[in-house]
Amino acid sequence: MPEFKRIAKFEFVSEVQFVYSCDKGNAKEIYQSLKLPQRATIGSAGYDFYAPFDIVLAPGETVKIPTGIRVKMEPNYVLKLYPRSGLGFKYRLQLNNTVGIIDSDYYDSDNEGHIFAKITNDSNENKTVTLQKGEAFMQGIFVEYGITFDDEVTAIRNGGFGSTTKR
Repeated sequence: MPEFKRIAKFEFVSEVQFVYSCDKGNAKEIYQSLKLPQRATIGSAGYDFYAPFDIVLAPGETVKIPTGIRVKMEPNYVLKLYPRSGLGFKYRLQLNNTVGIIDSDYYDSDNEGHIFAKITNDSNENKTVTLQKGEAFMQGIFVEYGITFDDEVTAIRNGGFGSTTKR
């Protein structure tokens, strides 16, 4: 088995946070069946995220998915989120922000670093996407990054989407 740097750990957000974020009437039941992201094979770069409930998207439809997942990672890493390759290829399923970026300091946000996905069925072929509860729909890849020599940022995050630009 290749030697990999171990730089992160997936966790569940609290049940209170998930229920608050989920608009389903059976949110507590959904929470109990959540799965942590996993790699499918030893050669997989991406960690699969699983649908917390059944999702049906007609062409042009969008859904916001609370994953119930947060990630604690080393400070010089980012988690990049992409749709699963097969879903993008078959249905043009896309993340609305193209690539999701989860910064290392998102973990400590007021929402517990709860990772959401907003996906759209962008099918040009009139195909409906059906995702079963527990089916992998998105993958996350950890990437190391650097900063510029003259970077002097000291701000600390306290929020979710778009919070780093609210200064």
